[in-house]
Formats: sequence, C-alpha cells, structure tokens
Amino acid sequence: MHKVKGVVVKAKNEPATVETILVPDPGPGEALVDVLTCGVCQTDLHYKVGGVSDDFPFLLGHEAAGVVSAVGEGVTEVEVGDHVILNWRAVCGECRACRKGEPWYCFNTHNATQKMTLEDGTELEPALGIGAFAEKTLVAAGQCTRVETPLEDDQFAAVGLLGCGVTAGIGAAINTGAVKRGESVAVIGCGGVGTAAIAGAALAGATTIIAVDLDDEKLATAKRLGATHTVNSKNNDPVKAIQELTDGNGADLVIDAVGIEPTFKQAFQARDLAGRVVLVGVPDPGTTIELPLDEIFSRGGSIKSAWYGDTLPSRDFPMLVDQYKLGRLDLDAFVTERIELDQVDEAFETMKAGKVLRSVVEMPR
Repeated sequence: MHKVKGVVVKAKNEPATVETILVPDPGPGEALVDVLTCGVCQTDLHYKVGGVSDDFPFLLGHEAAGVVSAVGEGVTEVEVGDHVILNWRAVCGECRACRKGEPWYCFNTHNATQKMTLEDGTELEPALGIGAFAEKTLVAAGQCTRVETPLEDDQFAAVGLLGCGVTAGIGAAINTGAVKRGESVAVIGCGGVGTAAIAGAALAGATTIIAVDLDDEKLATAKRLGATHTVNSKNNDPVKAIQELTDGNGADLVIDAVGIEPTFKQAFQARDLAGRVVLVGVPDPGTTIELPLDEIFSRGGSIKSAWYGDTLPSRDFPMLVDQYKLGRLDLDAFVTERIELDQVDEAFETMKAGKVLRSVVEMPR
C-alpha cells in the first residue's frame, strides 16, 4: 500500500482539495503508475459539479503521462520503467464493438479492480477510471499506452494531453470527420478540444480551415495552430461567413466543439450539401434541439458524435507523438501554464474564464 497525495472532491460543488490517499499494489491485470504530469480538463470540472455522477468522493485527473512502477500478475502490455500516456479506452476485445472490429467504440473498457481510498478507508471513484491528480495511481494495464519515442522531461506535459482533450479534438477531425486532403473544415468553439480539431484538420491536409469563436485571443491561437481563416461570431453570422469562405457552398466538415443548441444548428446549416457534421463538445444533460426533418434528408451527408475522437490509443497515441517530435503537431502550444497539485481548484476557475488551453500539473521529481 502506498500513501501519497491526491486531489479529491468530496461532495458536489465542494472545493477540490489535496488529501492523503492510499493506493494499493497492483493486482492481476493492473499497473501502478508514478504520475509525471496531468492536464486540467473540463471533464474533471464536470465531476466536481456532479455532472457525471453522484458517486462522490472523486479522485480527479485523467489527462496524464507517467512511469510504470509496478505491474500485477499477467500483465504483458507494459513493464516497470515504461513511460506511458494514460487512456480511458482500455479495450476489452470481447464486446459487440470489439467483435465487429471497431474497438474504438468498446462498450466495456477495463479499469483497475481494486479501489484507491482515503486514509479512513472511504473508497474513491477515479475520474474516467484513472484518477491522475495524484503522485501515484492504479489503473488497468490496458489504460497505459507505452511511449517509445524518446522525450525530454519538459515534453511530458504536452504529450500527456493526448490522454483526453487534445486527442478528442484531433480525432474528431481525423477519425470521426475523416478529413481528406484539400477539404474545407470549420470548427465552432476554439477551446482546447476545438483548437485540437483545427490542428487535426491541418495535420490531415485540409486547405481551408475556419475557426469560429467569440474570443479574439482564442481565434489568434487557432490561427497559430492551423486555421486559415477566423470568424468572430460575436460580430458576424458564422453560417454566412463559413459559406462565403467556401465559394458559397458551406464546409465539407463542420465540427461543433461547444455542444449547445445554437452552435449545433450553426454547424448543421454551415455544411455543404452531403457534408458532415461532428459533435465533439459535450452537451449538458437534458439539452435538446429541433431541426427540420426534411432538411436533414435533403441536405444528405452525415451527422455524428465523436466519442473520444473515435480514438484507439494503441494506434493513435504513438502516431501523434511521432507527429509532435517531427514538428508537425505543436502540442507544446496547448500547455498554457504549469502548476502544482494544490493549484488544481484555482485552475478550474482559470479554465472557466477561458484564459487557458490547458493548465498542466507537474509532479515534483
């Protein structure tokens, strides 16, 4: 048993505080990971405010890189000393999706069997089965994706972001949206996920990439990461602007990285005939939308949601790390600030204010 520090939220809307937690040695199929870095993601905030479930207390954090310090019986995926990115899609290989050859949709992903606890024995629910705002965490071995490419110590903060938000955005463009070379792409909402979708569109070879947001600073960042055009929707009708920038047709792919009714309607209206709409922004529970069914039919194309960017970590993480090292994917640009474990609650406020792409916790070494 390992006694370490971790960030816990004990009840809905309570502050996230640093607590002493107990992390077991790994059992069969499990791995113990010394956390190096962990990004502050919107999903962790959803846990804090009760937007995911009421299974408090939660051990927050999931967007992480680390080093495997111990493995349990039967583990072959990783070894002690491996540098890894943690993922929340450890595929089972047995569910309906896996049997159909679509493991990126796995319906029964693996998590650690044993529970981490507070000192008094209270079981913790780890965010997305990971719980990485901690000096150590216990996960299913399949949640560890080995990083083979050599990295400098200061690069793990960027690479760890592939564990969730950055990959969700890139995957929404490359996997779910299936961007082809020479296509036009519009992304509505330029937070961390939306900006990552822009970077993904650029990586895939799109030639017209339109960033839409209400904030000029976010639009400037999107421009640095691959947008060819920007639209401030506070001052301009985004649908008309996207159409004007695509010869009056609309974009081949429009990604809604916000997930509210107005932005989804804009995405639907701003795509070309037979174009694609991808929803990657997570809607609040109970969000509804009304669209004319005849338009859904007559416009053709597809409307899809992106679960984790349809990412298969074993396939996508190594490729994206290589693109980073080759200088084609600027992951460093997503790291706005580097913070300590006791600054996570403050980082939530910074994130809500729209001042960062990512705050990243770096553990002392």
